[in-house]
Amino acid sequence: MDLKGAVALVTGGNGGLGQRICHALAREGAHVAVMYAQSRDQAEGVARDIAASHQVQAAAFGCDITDGAAVARLVADVTARFGRLDILVNDAAFNKAIPFTDLDSLTEEVWEKIMAVNLTGPMRLTKAVAPVMKAQGRGRIVNIASVAGLGPTGSSIAYAVSKAGLIHLTRCMAVALAPETLVNCVAPGLLDGTRATANLRPEQVERSAATSLLKKPADKDDCAEMVVTMCRTETMTGQTVVIDAGRIFH
Repeated sequence: MDLKGAVALVTGGNGGLGQRICHALAREGAHVAVMYAQSRDQAEGVARDIAASHQVQAAAFGCDITDGAAVARLVADVTARFGRLDILVNDAAFNKAIPFTDLDSLTEEVWEKIMAVNLTGPMRLTKAVAPVMKAQGRGRIVNIASVAGLGPTGSSIAYAVSKAGLIHLTRCMAVALAPETLVNCVAPGLLDGTRATANLRPEQVERSAATSLLKKPADKDDCAEMVVTMCRTETMTGQTVVIDAGRIFH
């Protein structure tokens, strides 16, 4: 798909990886809707920077993706503002560091919040954009999962299970939305400079980098460029690509 003039909605677009994804899409000529949950000023700053740097349209939109009505309003507002919606990037996520063995701290409240943001939220957004993309005759959805979804690792059991669910949701939605809309997934490993990494215990961060073949974190720009590739593709759908400096093989 030619990205020039396309419209992309990036959830968590004001985050460390989200900003890189927004800029990578804008460099290809896509207009960008930067979705945030709480940090309005930061998101508006990201949108201004995108517009100034890449000569595209960009705007910030607030949304609680655990609220179905709010998600419906978001999609309506983005399509009203830009006239169409071609790309959805599900990057927004929540994590909380809980050792796997500390089952007492893995409360139902924590479990439900992580699932609501990391799995049910992307499902809601996908369902909301699906009719728009089908009517346009084209669409691309890229989910941002994690290597924690491919093995028993990550910040908590709930986080790992939510990302495993997102990876399989990618496959199922690829079936449901073909042939107009292609659905793929990026599974990053440890990333520097993100809220998710900031929530990890220091020993987790150190161990993740040390046990990778390349002995360093994954690169946010590599992840962002893979999102661009998945938006351009015409013949790949239902796939998950790992970018983790060589830790997980699948």
